[in-house]
Amino acid sequence: MARSPQGLLMLLLLHYLIVALDYHKANGFSASKDHRQEVTVIEFQEAILACKTPKKTTSSRLEWKKVGQGVSLVYYQQALQGDFKDRAEMIDFNIRIKNVTRSDAGEYRCEVSAPTEQGQNLQEDTVMLEVLVAPAVPACEVPTSVMTGSVVELRCQDKEGNPAPEYIWFKDGTSLLGNPKGGTHNNSSYTMNTKSGILQFNMISKMDSGEYYCEARNSVGHRRCPGKRMQVDVLNISGIIATVVVVAFVISVCGLSTCYAQRKGYFSKETSFQKGSPASKVTTMSENDFKHTKSFII
Repeated sequence: MARSPQGLLMLLLLHYLIVALDYHKANGFSASKDHRQEVTVIEFQEAILACKTPKKTTSSRLEWKKVGQGVSLVYYQQALQGDFKDRAEMIDFNIRIKNVTRSDAGEYRCEVSAPTEQGQNLQEDTVMLEVLVAPAVPACEVPTSVMTGSVVELRCQDKEGNPAPEYIWFKDGTSLLGNPKGGTHNNSSYTMNTKSGILQFNMISKMDSGEYYCEARNSVGHRRCPGKRMQVDVLNISGIIATVVVVAFVISVCGLSTCYAQRKGYFSKETSFQKGSPASKVTTMSENDFKHTKSFII
């Protein structure tokens, strides 16, 4: 009886499966992996890492490990390891962490091994723990004094929040979120990036003077930095020009006065006067007196 190509293919696949099962039985080891679980918890609350492996028996051996750049033991030889001793407990094959911290975030793996007729059986389950963290007080950069017409940036950043927070700037207690041409700030021209926390004034004006602070917020909480005063001063162009003119005039007058004095010979007269000064005369008289005294003694 002739077999179809589909029938021959099915027989080959069945034969391959039988050979593979016989290989695992001969080596005395079999392994199975379940789907990865995801657990999300807010920092400082509790979390349960469940080991969902079937056929748990009293002869089963359980190990929990945290997997990352390296592998660290969490539960080994029927005892919790590390700092989990003081803030976690075992419930059956599951771990209950009473006070979760941000450093606990990561991938955990439970391994359950038990002897069977075919040999040692190993079952694994993976749990991904994500820890949500409220923002800390953001670091804010607000200049104290700027000139009108310049480009000014105010910066706000938080490095602790998870998920990454959004940033909102406030001026004198009023949110700047929204259309910059609306509300009470219709004379301002600014852009606010809620992702990067940068508030930029493209051409700042006197109306933008005030107290500014930034608020970082995510799904867990929100914090804000202390308010800082920014003063916008008017740039007095006419005053600057007048000052430059006065300084240039003074420098010119001084230069002309020096040239006039040199042409009149004031500096040369002073030099000749210094040559015939009383000091030189005193020196001459002293020498004559010395000669007279010497001859008198002789």
